[in-house]
Amino acid sequence: MELYRNIVEAHGAIRPQVAVTPLQHSSIVSAAFGCNVLLKHESMQPTGSFKIRGATNKVRRLAQRGVTKVIAASTGNHGLAVARAGALAGVAVTVYVANSTVPSKLAGIRALGAELVVIDGQPLDAELAARRRAEETGLPYISPYNDLDVVAGQGTLGVELLDQEPGLDAVFIAVGAGGLIGGTGTAIKAVNPRVKVVGVWPEASPCMLRALEAGRIVPCEEYDTLSDATAGAIEPGSVTFPICQSVIDRRVLVSEKEIAGAMRMLAEKEHLMVEGAAGVALAGLAQQAIAYAGQTVAVVLCGRNIGLDTFIAAVS
Repeated sequence: MELYRNIVEAHGAIRPQVAVTPLQHSSIVSAAFGCNVLLKHESMQPTGSFKIRGATNKVRRLAQRGVTKVIAASTGNHGLAVARAGALAGVAVTVYVANSTVPSKLAGIRALGAELVVIDGQPLDAELAARRRAEETGLPYISPYNDLDVVAGQGTLGVELLDQEPGLDAVFIAVGAGGLIGGTGTAIKAVNPRVKVVGVWPEASPCMLRALEAGRIVPCEEYDTLSDATAGAIEPGSVTFPICQSVIDRRVLVSEKEIAGAMRMLAEKEHLMVEGAAGVALAGLAQQAIAYAGQTVAVVLCGRNIGLDTFIAAVS
């Protein structure tokens, strides 16, 4: 319950830097899937994704201790979030990223005043390089997920969901390394264990899923995916693994075709431009809709930060 108490504390403390995002009923998507579909618009956060929640909470906690400089690693959204949180708190930020990171995200991080270090390799390589540099310099490292203050910040989404819709039956969330679903699931299960927490993975990058299946964090083969925000291996010993073991009720895998189809549906029916990870969550509901017929289901649209060419290619 300590994590839940930290989530509740963060829920009030991260305002107004972090928005309470709308939970909007979609009549068109509801009709298509046969259930009451509510879209949680994390794409409307100031940096375009839910990552601002965890980053703001962590930087806030560090600033309270007098920290003036931090290091982070990111596939883009976390870097944007830490850069903004640092700028608002007067904390200098250095962000390590892999060279595969979407250029628009890199530009956004630079625009917020953070120093950017680009690493040749995969997202995990950037994480490991950032940790090494933090150890060498003695500066705090802000993980995208492997940090309980970050998880607590992400969990504020779960508090919002149940405040906005107490009658919720299930929530669909794209899963990367487990910070969002772990925090959100913890908040939901503490308040209403009846609500089903559904984790959705792209077939091309199912690292946490493979860990859950094996009962331990294991090597995972990955491929290119529209859901770049959830891509990347999980650090050994990540705090998110046991949390995900305890809060995820159902696991769903979706194809790249299903992800693109969900993104196209949101663009056509709701006039929304979202990133692949948001498409993952809706694709999971599309695949499993018959099991939730007549129920009230939330889909977390976790972000909007996608390159224009990538988005057009996906929805065309």
